[in-house]
Amino acid sequence: MEDRPTVFVVDDDPAARDSVAAMIRSRGIEVESYASAEQFFGQFNRGRLGCLVTDVRMAGMSGLSLLERLKQERISLPAVVITGYGDVPTAVEAMRAGAVTFLEKPCGEGDLLKSIGEAIETHRRLRRQQARLAEIQARFARLTPGEVRVLEQMIAGKPNKTMAADLQIGLRTVELRRANVMKKIEVDSVAELVRLAMEADWRGERSLPAHQGASSP
Repeated sequence: MEDRPTVFVVDDDPAARDSVAAMIRSRGIEVESYASAEQFFGQFNRGRLGCLVTDVRMAGMSGLSLLERLKQERISLPAVVITGYGDVPTAVEAMRAGAVTFLEKPCGEGDLLKSIGEAIETHRRLRRQQARLAEIQARFARLTPGEVRVLEQMIAGKPNKTMAADLQIGLRTVELRRANVMKKIEVDSVAELVRLAMEADWRGERSLPAHQGASSP
């Protein structure tokens, strides 16, 4: 089963923080509250499903700085930003930093709950995409250096005889490595192979560890 979502509320205003947390909790959603961004980062587990609800202006690290740090550390936690000082430049900056919604205080309960729901669904989608990407990249990691070189030639559209000449290996070896590539990447056509290589941002021999790139099994 997928993890139950948690809403992480970060606000240095105790009354606002408790009010938002109580409202979310009343809807049966798990909530964790933090009085500062520093406290949040000290306890947050990046593997959890959920979303962030934070204010822009806080003592210490601001809400925007919190979003920037999430972005720098490649933590894909969608955020709902609430502020009593709404202006267009701040809203734009928040969106660029990773906020999915920007709400001005006082925001309605319905608007906040809707935004939280959308943020959680965004996180679910991102996690599915990340899991798929990791699985595809794992397939490419199974290839030997020799298979990687054949794959590069396949993506370039070269026929087997040309591959054999370019790589200075026998035609039978090319055919075997080509078959291994298709099997390990789990595809039935070169077109699908190319699509997955693009999706995984595969970089050919540059993706190999240095000690493997020097050999050619």
